[in-house]
Amino acid sequence: MRRRGFLLAAAGIGLTSACGSFTGTAGGGRIAVDLAFAPTQGLSPYGDDGLLLSRLAVVDGLTRMDTDGVVHPALAAEWTRTNDTTWEFTLRDARFQDGGAVTADAVVGALRAAGRAEVTPRVLSDVRLTVRAAGERTVRITTGTADPLLPARLANPSLAIFSPAAYGKKGGAVDPVGTATGPFALTKLNGAVSATLDRFDGHWAGKAAARGVDVTFVADNNARANALRSGQIELAEFVPAAQALVLGDRARKVATVRTTTLYLNTRTGPLADPALRAAVRENTDTSALAKSVYEGYAEHATGLLGPGFAWADGQQLPVTGRTKAATPHGQRLTLATYTNRAELPEVAAALQQQLERAGFKVKLVVKDYARLETGALDGEYDAFLMSRSTALDTGDPVSYLASDFTSGGSFNISQLRDKTVDAAVRKAAGLDHTERQHAVLAAEAAILRTDAAVPIVHEEHLQGVGAGVRGVVLDPYERQFVGLETRAR
Repeated sequence: MRRRGFLLAAAGIGLTSACGSFTGTAGGGRIAVDLAFAPTQGLSPYGDDGLLLSRLAVVDGLTRMDTDGVVHPALAAEWTRTNDTTWEFTLRDARFQDGGAVTADAVVGALRAAGRAEVTPRVLSDVRLTVRAAGERTVRITTGTADPLLPARLANPSLAIFSPAAYGKKGGAVDPVGTATGPFALTKLNGAVSATLDRFDGHWAGKAAARGVDVTFVADNNARANALRSGQIELAEFVPAAQALVLGDRARKVATVRTTTLYLNTRTGPLADPALRAAVRENTDTSALAKSVYEGYAEHATGLLGPGFAWADGQQLPVTGRTKAATPHGQRLTLATYTNRAELPEVAAALQQQLERAGFKVKLVVKDYARLETGALDGEYDAFLMSRSTALDTGDPVSYLASDFTSGGSFNISQLRDKTVDAAVRKAAGLDHTERQHAVLAAEAAILRTDAAVPIVHEEHLQGVGAGVRGVVLDPYERQFVGLETRAR
């Protein structure tokens, strides 16, 4: 399925957003939800925990991105681009869940805190923001260089706005309990086990349809699907393709901008040799994996960007200058992946077999994602298989390319340090519209030339929705799941 690429509902110099808001309907009971990934940072928003807060409708940013990648007003009712590097955002009348008003000073404090975070949010990895209040309800944001994606950047959950009470915690963490602005307030977090959310009746768009959300974090894919099938829960995130037939219409297929990719360690270990990385790439049969493991819910990948970007689909540039593959001669590799996504362990096992047939000796490590992330970022594994949204940060792939493949990237699992790649991504970041798209394709080719990553499949995924449940948000960008209108019969 093809989907539209990134769009702006408000774009162009001096253009002001004019998209309407959505309206909630009060009433309904509570919703039980099983999520695949547990929080790793106490639901502080600056890492992937921000996505959990977003999928549970706890947070708002100045803007929001819909399921087509279109950016709309949220806490900012409108915005204007006054010159190439300066934007002004006019705030709507909104309140924090702790009762305080959303003011320009509060927004400035929240965005500055994100910029000072101990681990910089990926969405800020390629931009420098200067933020100040220009009135009680006006926020002025200046970027170091022209950034046409700023409204989309501000829709990222890592830049959600919390009340002043959320900040000043040890280590720069944000306390999200009762301090956000979304339709549901986080009232209790039980570590990596569960969370309780209650409806926030003061939300600017109206009351949510459900009274609250009871969340359990369940890494076991079949356990989530079984709980949905038995009626214990109303919603289950990322159910396995193998259970689609049993679940029937409770398994909802969603097109994604997600690519399963094998990241190869370019800095240490045997795959620091580009000839051995080339051997991994040449001996990986992605077509077989798409057909067997994903049971028709994926297509084999030849590039990093899939059909979720209509402008990139079929437009991949030739990859030239690759190193010739060497014979492995029994080189030992450690290949790691995680259990939270149903198909990954099976894909990893198939890759192990393929690479061992080619002459490698492969040790497989499979654990919960939370137990692997630090090691993966530190270069502990020779190869790391993961499912990655290529538009997660801004709805545009440049942030993904910058965070995953540039020398200063905050999610550079491949440990890649390549001046040509850095320059290509930097060039794409400074362009707009068609020129930006062409530059993105050139940057993709530069990355593939290094064999730092082997694209495996472009995914579709299945969300589990119980009978009688209405208003679930099936989002290709994976920022939404529970919404203002989500309710159970």
